[in-house]
Amino acid sequence: FGTYTIRAVFNGVTYQSTFDVGTLSIQNISGEVPAKYSLLQNYPNPFNPSTKIRFDIPESGRNANTRLSIYDITGREVSVLVNSELNPGTYEYSFDGSEFASGMYFYKLQTESFIETRRMVLVK
Repeated sequence: FGTYTIRAVFNGVTYQSTFDVGTLSIQNISGEVPAKYSLLQNYPNPFNPSTKIRFDIPESGRNANTRLSIYDITGREVSVLVNSELNPGTYEYSFDGSEFASGMYFYKLQTESFIETRRMVLVK
């Protein structure tokens, strides 16, 4: 898992590309440690086909498993976006809903001591 960079030199010109393995769409976007857990409303909402989901992990969340999941309107889990231990910080996940049908979905952030669910709408 991690971010990797590939470089190639062709005819004296260096080409470079960066890509993620395992943590494709999540990034820590702040160096500050939040005071408490929070799950913010996705943006934009409604969305087509992608949206950003932002959440905070406080110091008390260190070494705790963090799970961010997507559920359809029937309550069936349709995707697990994050399922790992995260360091304290503010994170943003870029969710691509292009493989999902239009409709209402729910996203849930869950740790050992915190659960919050929010609603989002995919419009194609």
